[in-house]
Amino acid sequence: MRKSLTLHLGLIALLFALQFIAPAYHHGNLARIMVMASFAMGYNIMFGYTGLLSLGHAMFFAVGMYGMGLSATQLGLSIGPAFGVGILSALICSLIVGLLALRTIGVAFMIVTLMFSQTIFLTILYFGGITRGDEGFVIKQSTRQIFGLDLSDATTRYFAALLLFSLVLLGILWLVKSPTGRVLIAIRENEERAKMLGYDVWRHKLAAVVMSGTVSGAAGAAYGVLFGYVGASFSQVPYSIFPLLWVLLGGAGTVIGPFVGTLFMFYLIDLSSTVTDAYMLVVGVILVLLTMFARNGLMGIVRERWAKWLP
Repeated sequence: MRKSLTLHLGLIALLFALQFIAPAYHHGNLARIMVMASFAMGYNIMFGYTGLLSLGHAMFFAVGMYGMGLSATQLGLSIGPAFGVGILSALICSLIVGLLALRTIGVAFMIVTLMFSQTIFLTILYFGGITRGDEGFVIKQSTRQIFGLDLSDATTRYFAALLLFSLVLLGILWLVKSPTGRVLIAIRENEERAKMLGYDVWRHKLAAVVMSGTVSGAAGAAYGVLFGYVGASFSQVPYSIFPLLWVLLGGAGTVIGPFVGTLFMFYLIDLSSTVTDAYMLVVGVILVLLTMFARNGLMGIVRERWAKWLP
């Protein structure tokens, strides 16, 4: 436990230091990466630790984002309470989805989550008079204030993203080490054996869906607050595939893996796009090679070869 805690606190300390030593260009990139990595870490609770493959996780991100954005713009709430509404909206959504989707298993579960996500997307479009549909809406800079801090300021935004990332990272580390986390891993490894040992598998799966959806919704609400935009594109299928990709690249079932996968994917696209217009071809080839030769992800390889203790 001491080694893993030191590693994760070290990552947080490194990100803190990068605000002061990294070039300004990377500050905005890292803030965005930390928020999206929080989204991926939420997804990892369901997929990496419980073995539930969802194809509709964008709905939680979008519900958190729109819960925050609409309560700020339509109800006139300040950013703090609006952020709370976003998290609560994601929690309620994940509870409803969990209660219904967990009646299915395997491929059916994947399809049901995808259908729920599409329903959220179509609902956003249907109520375009309020949500502004595909166009989305901007949250005014003057309203993005909390405790006298301007969240549109680059430095403040960076540290706010770091705070969110740190809370999610350490929270999931604690979860993985807790009895509940051990049961989730047991369900992933052998659900029938977990039942035979007397664990309430369905209740733990529901808890995983709710925790996963709430964390992802918090990331969505934070994205809207920190970057000032709420849009329907965040509820579309690609934003359900992205966290899956980031988790697989970084290492499913590792606490730090989603961050590594998000960081790797972001800068792979960023750097390859400066070299060639066919950057997506380069990205695709590298992803195929990683899938073939690093099936457990980057941190999965680290755990297998050098750090068996890595959670």
